Amino acid sequence: MNLFRALLTVSGFTLLSRVTGLARETLIARAFGASQYTDAFYVAFRIPNLLRRISAEGAFSQAFVPILAEFKNQQGHDATKALVDATSTVLAWALAIMSLLGVVGASWVVLVVASGLRGDGQAFTLAVSMTRIMFPYIVFISLTSLASGVLNTYKNFSLPAFAPVLLNVSFIIAAVFVAPLMKVPVFALAWAVIAGGIAQFIVQLPGLKKIDMIPRIGLNPLKALAHRGVKRVLAKMVPAMFAVSVAQISLIINTNIASHIGPGAVSWINYADRLMEFPTALLGVALGTILLPSLSKAHVDADAHEYSSLLDWGLRVTFLLAAPSAVALFFFAEPLTATLFHYGKFDGNAVVMVGRALAAYGVGLIGLILIKILAPGFYAKQDIKTPVKIGVFVLVITQLSNYVFVPIFAHAGLTLSVGLGACVNALCLFIGLRRRGIYMPSAGWTAFFVQLAGACLVLAGVMHWFAINFDWIGMHAEPLRRMVLLAACLVLFAALYFGMLWLMGFKYAYFRRRVK
Repeated sequence: MNLFRALLTVSGFTLLSRVTGLARETLIARAFGASQYTDAFYVAFRIPNLLRRISAEGAFSQAFVPILAEFKNQQGHDATKALVDATSTVLAWALAIMSLLGVVGASWVVLVVASGLRGDGQAFTLAVSMTRIMFPYIVFISLTSLASGVLNTYKNFSLPAFAPVLLNVSFIIAAVFVAPLMKVPVFALAWAVIAGGIAQFIVQLPGLKKIDMIPRIGLNPLKALAHRGVKRVLAKMVPAMFAVSVAQISLIINTNIASHIGPGAVSWINYADRLMEFPTALLGVALGTILLPSLSKAHVDADAHEYSSLLDWGLRVTFLLAAPSAVALFFFAEPLTATLFHYGKFDGNAVVMVGRALAAYGVGLIGLILIKILAPGFYAKQDIKTPVKIGVFVLVITQLSNYVFVPIFAHAGLTLSVGLGACVNALCLFIGLRRRGIYMPSAGWTAFFVQLAGACLVLAGVMHWFAINFDWIGMHAEPLRRMVLLAACLVLFAALYFGMLWLMGFKYAYFRRRVK
């Protein structure tokens, strides 16, 4: 398997997902702006979305895939299928019960996530109602995560990468066609979450059928729980849930803090999240997805050199593509925000506020992406304790940073704290891998960083010039001109960055790596 080709496949579908995601956010911004309605929706959606990130991009995959790969490589098809069936049974029953509890206790959930909404009775009531509608989403998205883990282990990356597109399509249909027909239009978005969750699971069934791995959910969860593979998955999933998702836990805490800052703050951060997630998904999630099965196989084969080499390749790809993305978020935040969201009820003040939060994310973007590459280095070896310890430390650091930065930068201080915490997390993971001899860097890193720094400095100067010499907010009346200008800028920036690297002798051939 060509790793770079697999990365392009996953990133291509992820790009489609993020493009449709930006379309959905643009439509929501146009229809609702940054208001009490969007605050209520984003608070309500934060819970299932957090669980999506934990399951689809974190704890479940990190715990399940290495054990699944071990069964596949050592015990054959029947044993692997039995593990999938038992795991899906336990997962479905446990999450169905959790959903029921979430629906019943929705008011308490909203109170924990955004206690500041209590001051606005309508926003709090809306958030509670939408939480009740959306909570069952966790059942469908978790089964989707299981299906994705199975397909990725069998080197089928396209269907799992495409599935999130369907959630965005569901949102777009709801915002354009369903919302105008409803008495409370924002409720259409809540029902779209459920429809999208079901669609994401169904679309992967043909791929599972092809390899005879469609999960069978049994009626006896206690029997499934007794399966030795399931016990191992659960034992590793619980601590991994915290370790991998420390940034998401910080986001939940930050949502509560933001709800006290004032109307619109929750929405400003959410819109910044959507733009920040563009590079983190295209790079971090995509790389983590394709690396974890290969790392797990290298661990089973006891091939330490291949294991280290895979990590080295992933880290170089991350720095190559994450560095210019971080520069763009920091220096070009306002043009990006204005072009994508500045329509309808989304006003110029909201552009400035979202831009500040996005620029703060740019400071820590590389750390947010590196975690997705470094954490699999531990999980593929089924080491959970180290990331847990690091996660506890980083959560404390992040909240202490909030204490310092929020009084100075308001809502942008929250995103700055998350980014800096992620950088600390990534650094600690890297040190842990090095000290254990799991990762041995190959030659050429110094020259690599010098080339990246040179290209990024030039890129930063050009981006800053374009950001301050055009009135991006003032072009509100000329949206087509603004879109064309942004597209031209992005093409110019990409050509400049990769051209500068080429002039400095950068070797692109290194990234054409193959694995068995």
